Amino acid sequence: MAGEPVWPTGLLAAAEAVPPAESVGVVNSRIRERFDAASVSFLITDFSGNSLVRLGSSGDIGEAADGTNGPVVELAGTVHDRVIRTQQLYVESGGESGRGGPVRVIAPVTSRGDSIGLLELLVQRRPGPADLREIGEAAQVLAYVVIADRRFTDLYQWGQRTAPLTLAAEIQHQLLPLALACRAGRFAVAGALEPAESIGGDTFDYALDRDVLHLSLTDAMGHDVASALAATLLTGALRGARRVGADLGEQAERADRALLDHGHRAMATGQLLRIDLRDGRARIVNAGHPRPLRLRQGRVREVPLHADLPFGTPFPHTYDVQLLDLEPGDRLVMLTDGMLEHRAKDLDLSLSVQRTGHLHPREVVRALTGEVLRVHGGSLQDDAAVLCLDWCDTGRP
Repeated sequence: MAGEPVWPTGLLAAAEAVPPAESVGVVNSRIRERFDAASVSFLITDFSGNSLVRLGSSGDIGEAADGTNGPVVELAGTVHDRVIRTQQLYVESGGESGRGGPVRVIAPVTSRGDSIGLLELLVQRRPGPADLREIGEAAQVLAYVVIADRRFTDLYQWGQRTAPLTLAAEIQHQLLPLALACRAGRFAVAGALEPAESIGGDTFDYALDRDVLHLSLTDAMGHDVASALAATLLTGALRGARRVGADLGEQAERADRALLDHGHRAMATGQLLRIDLRDGRARIVNAGHPRPLRLRQGRVREVPLHADLPFGTPFPHTYDVQLLDLEPGDRLVMLTDGMLEHRAKDLDLSLSVQRTGHLHPREVVRALTGEVLRVHGGSLQDDAAVLCLDWCDTGRP
């Protein structure tokens, strides 16, 4: 599997030389040539996190360029799911008992803990250690190509939509952070939102400054477009306050004022969290929201917070900035009430958080939303959002 003199830098140059909608196809073609592969595909994770959409070696979704989806790969019980969960490259020999035949290689396409999808190759012979290292490098480059080029094209948005979105859901998804998971230094964080294709109102956000990590989880009351618009006001106010250096109390006041002034009587519960990365001190505002769950040394407990009034409540109130006890090795799980309502008696969330203690946060949020969907028969009547934070988590993949 001899190759080009410069690898993998040449992949970036090749991607930059073509329009954004063609960059994945060009990268796939270069990978195919490098490893003499019969086929190369990029599989992108859909909004639900439960399936993948396969992009052909040309980079087109399926055979259409009109927003229709390509082949869908369901994750449950597959090697694709294993690669996403473990973030380990997978090599599978073709033919019975591994005798001859092409060899399938699957590599995670991930950036800073955010699982974007998978790179899948079908090569003529079993790759050696140097080849596997280069395939891993190619997958890393592909992650950066997708991150850069999705600013310019809807190609990747098409791939993530295995079900049509309502207007409310379209608004809602634009409010979420571009990466639903992040691992950086002393923490790892991930969020999930169900149902992916309808309703609107729940949202989460995070941002990392030099010395501070900001997180928020909000739940605008009501359904459909009205709640999605209220969520837009909340997110805009919180981001605006955060970006001018406002402290946590002022962030809460700006969110409250945004709904009072422009929300047409909308109200929302929420939690705002700020962690100083230098000393680990954490502060939180709880605006009428369900208490977070904290996993510490194998035991799950509700964090003892008092609740202030929801944002947008139409009479005088204030927001108390509370200290949050956070120790190295802790996991914090923040939930909206969609995770708790209706058939909550059929699901012990504390037990689920405990059982998933060994998983990365991106897998925890998948598991928890999956459990909620299961007890509701696969259909939720309200949004369900979850945000999972690991503090000083250095031992997980």
